[in-house]
Amino acid sequence: MICKVLGNTNICLPEVGLGTWNYKGGAEPLRRGIALGACLIDTAESYGTEEIVGEAVKGRRQSVFLATKASPRHFRFQDLVLAADQSLRRLRTDYIDLYQLHWPNCAVPIEETMAAMERLVELGKIRFIGVSNFSASELRKAQAALSKNRIISNQVRYSLVERTIERGVLPYCKQNQISVIAFSPLATGLQNIKRRDPRNVLGKVGTLVGKTEAQVGLNWCLRHESVVVIPKAASVDHGIENCSASGWRLSPQHIKLLDLNIGFRCRRGPELFLRKIARCALQRFGHNL
Repeated sequence: MICKVLGNTNICLPEVGLGTWNYKGGAEPLRRGIALGACLIDTAESYGTEEIVGEAVKGRRQSVFLATKASPRHFRFQDLVLAADQSLRRLRTDYIDLYQLHWPNCAVPIEETMAAMERLVELGKIRFIGVSNFSASELRKAQAALSKNRIISNQVRYSLVERTIERGVLPYCKQNQISVIAFSPLATGLQNIKRRDPRNVLGKVGTLVGKTEAQVGLNWCLRHESVVVIPKAASVDHGIENCSASGWRLSPQHIKLLDLNIGFRCRRGPELFLRKIARCALQRFGHNL
C-alpha cells in the first residue's frame, strides 16, 4: 500500500482507506482492510456506523487512523464539544485522529465553530482538524478562523464522472498542503461510471493493465499526490480488490484514454453559487443540513 503525507503533518496515511457511508458489512471487512494496510477508517455521526467502526478497531486502535465527522446542526461551541464526546463514546476510544466538519453551516459563525475545534485539540480529544464539502473560499474562511491549528484535509466527492473539485478545490488544497479525501471515488457504484462509458474504455484499460474496473477507477483518482480515497467495501473480497488499487500507477496514455472517453460532470460557478444559497437558506430556517 502506497502512503501519502497528511496535509502539512508528518503523518503518512494509506492512499486507499475505508469508507462507511451507508455501510452494512459488519466489522470483519473493516478488520481485513486494516490488516491489508487500509488503516484509515472514515465515519460520521450521521452515518450511524460509529459503533461498528468502534467494534472493528477494538484491540487495534493504535494501528488505525480514525476519522469521523460532526453534523452542521452541532456547530455551536458547546454542541460541538458534546457531539465529539458522543462520537468518542460510540467509537469506544479516548481520542479521534481527524475530526471533520461535515458541511459548511451558514447559520453558525465559523469563528465559533473553529474555537470549539481548537478547544477539542487542547483537551486531547482530537488530534487534527478537517472539513468536508467545503469550497476553496469556505476553506480560506475556516482557516482564517483558526489561531493555533491548520486544516489538514477536505473530504469531497471525486471520481471519473464527478470532477467539480478540479476547478478550484483541488488546486487550492495542493497549494496549501491540504489533503483531499475523496468519497464516492467509484461514483457510488461502477454502473454509474459505465453509464457514461459507451465504448467500455474503463474495461479495456483494465485489461491492458491487468486490473479490475474498480481498481482502475480508484487509481485514476490517486494520480494526484494530495488525494486519498475511501471506497466502501461491504465484503472481504471487495476490500481486497479496493486495496489492490494501490501500489501501481496508470500511465499518462491510459489516463488520457479515460479522460477523453468517459463523460463527466464539472459544476461551474453559477450552479455552485445557487446550490450554496439554497443550502444556506435551509440552514437559517433550522433544517439540519
